[in-house]
Amino acid sequence: MTIAERGRSHHLVRMIGRDPDERHRTATPLELLFDLTFVVAYGVAANELAHALAEGHVGSGLAGFAFAGFAVGWAWINYSWFASAYDNDDWLMRLATLVQMVGVLLLTFGIPDAFASLDSGAPLENGLIVAGYVVMRAALVPLWLRAARDDPQRRRTARFFAITISLAQVGWVLLAVFIEDAVVLVACTLALILFELAGPVITERRLDPLPWHPHHLAERFGLLVIITLGEVVFGTVTALTAVVQEQGWSFEAGVVAVTGTALAFGLWWEYYITPAAEFLARHRERVLFWAFSHILVFASIAATGAGLHVLAYAIEGDSSLSRVGAALTVAVPVLVLTVTVIVLYSVLLRAFDRFHILLFALSVLALVAGIALAALGASLTVTLLLVVASPAVVVIGYEWVGYRHQEAAIAALLAEPRPRSRGDRVGS
Repeated sequence: MTIAERGRSHHLVRMIGRDPDERHRTATPLELLFDLTFVVAYGVAANELAHALAEGHVGSGLAGFAFAGFAVGWAWINYSWFASAYDNDDWLMRLATLVQMVGVLLLTFGIPDAFASLDSGAPLENGLIVAGYVVMRAALVPLWLRAARDDPQRRRTARFFAITISLAQVGWVLLAVFIEDAVVLVACTLALILFELAGPVITERRLDPLPWHPHHLAERFGLLVIITLGEVVFGTVTALTAVVQEQGWSFEAGVVAVTGTALAFGLWWEYYITPAAEFLARHRERVLFWAFSHILVFASIAATGAGLHVLAYAIEGDSSLSRVGAALTVAVPVLVLTVTVIVLYSVLLRAFDRFHILLFALSVLALVAGIALAALGASLTVTLLLVVASPAVVVIGYEWVGYRHQEAAIAALLAEPRPRSRGDRVGS
């Protein structure tokens, strides 16, 4: 429903689903405001990860970051998915968004406690994280019930989401209150995650799919990528500050400033190579893998910022990690992001040729060279230069040759007859 159809007020209107082919559909100010809370959430998670890694507590740090990263990323995806299909911007939708923002902040307050408990070997202190997550997810339930009442075509789908979300939150509460054994906790957590992920899979394949808008959804995911890239910029500033305090303004300080900024820029360019909106518009059935993979995209970018923060600790002499260990804290998340982006590109375009393999190999080679030089005693700034070269390889390869492969894949896609499925009924 557009502003012209609704009027200028924010009175309650029927939640009947938006047109998935609506022209000029963009992110709303409400969605952008909602995203601000995730700046804080990813920032706190990255900061706690950096502290844990710098102290040499790699296992507990990664476990805490994985738990927080899934909770934050999955809750954001669920809200954005719903809003792309049903955002009518009335006062109840706005208040529900406010409640979810409060939930994000509650979850954020609980992240340091979770990291601290894992670090000490005590039972996981996940009460606030679970409380915040439950608030975020439970705030969606009345919205799904509204959609079930107002949208007869997708009534079963909306009710299914309301029921599964409610059951999942009961499970998370029981997990936080009664489970302390580490093995049982991990097993139950994985089971609940799979239960949460199953909801969209069932609705897209077995029930009436939601009328999400491919261009709007691609923009929303891209905007959160830019938000998490802010952690890379912040990590660059932190590392630069450490160099200046240790050595004063120098050539090395300039290298850190340029390479850190170039890394954020290169990761941004690498991500936006994939024309997600065009392909999702043509093949809506590919959205699930694309959306789920972004949990890893968001987390790896935030972890890259944490790695740059660890480099700052290493430069200041406050890190228990070796030079190689400090270099790995940046190289590994960059590698994870690069692999994820290339896989996403290949899945959406259904194209994985030898040139993609070559780009991937050269990108990994740059990271391996950086780690090897760190092991041989090179400065961390030299390592950072080679880490920056990893996304640069992908970008240069695309701009030199790869774009031709993409153009050919797009032309082949447009020549195909449009696939007919249940998704063709959305918005009708």
